[in-house]
Amino acid sequence: MLVLATIIGAMHLFRLLLLPQIQSAFHLGEADTSAVRRVGILLVVILAYWAVVRLIEKRAIVELRFAPRGIVLGALSGAALISVTTLSLFAAGIYEVTAVRGLQSGLLGVGSVILIAAMLEEVMFRGVLFRMLENIWGTLPALWIQSLLFALPHLENVEGAGLGASLPTVISVMLIGAFWALVFVHTRNLWIVGVNHAAWNFAIMLTGLPLSGLEDWRKLAPFESRYNGPDWLTGGVFGPENSALTIGVIVVCLVVLFHEARKRRRTIEL
Repeated sequence: MLVLATIIGAMHLFRLLLLPQIQSAFHLGEADTSAVRRVGILLVVILAYWAVVRLIEKRAIVELRFAPRGIVLGALSGAALISVTTLSLFAAGIYEVTAVRGLQSGLLGVGSVILIAAMLEEVMFRGVLFRMLENIWGTLPALWIQSLLFALPHLENVEGAGLGASLPTVISVMLIGAFWALVFVHTRNLWIVGVNHAAWNFAIMLTGLPLSGLEDWRKLAPFESRYNGPDWLTGGVFGPENSALTIGVIVVCLVVLFHEARKRRRTIEL
């Protein structure tokens, strides 16, 4: 709780106190301020995490070591995994491209937002919450507790859509959160998990389909797409992550990853 409070406090101090000073000193416009805000929040969170864990746990922060090969593999595997669903459903005609826009000018900015948001979530949920719970109760209980806490905020993205969208959202996001926790168990590296998460999200965004129920970025995608068919297959308003195909793929990954983690003694059992 102390680590979480410190990280969140540092993030708000940067936004409320330091950012206005930077904006005033360098006469930043709206676009530049937005970029500085995103990058600054990530740097402050990483620094706060490093400092607090170093001071409290008094250990080397191995989960922040830079691993270029692992980061590349993490990005490729994240994009490929969700593409099993999207490409399959495009091929079956369940998803349909209605227009080709090409590369948009705001695509790079969206990519940076997605990367920073993914890294922040990984620091909070896998770096702090999962790791702390794992040390107290072991890997398996920590896996599902942090996954539930990860899933609940995503319900805001389908607010008003009813139980038919809310229940699949909790289930799918819990499973995806458990998957990223197991990626962390295998790698013990937040950068690898973060880019896997970001590449997964960016691959969805590029298709022109809803990303975790968000519609804002669909107009910037290279393709304009629509979905036809039952919500259990398309994912409905939440997008491909709620598809039964995604859930099936993630369940298989969870079984394999957990089995391998136990086999290689990477889990904590208390």
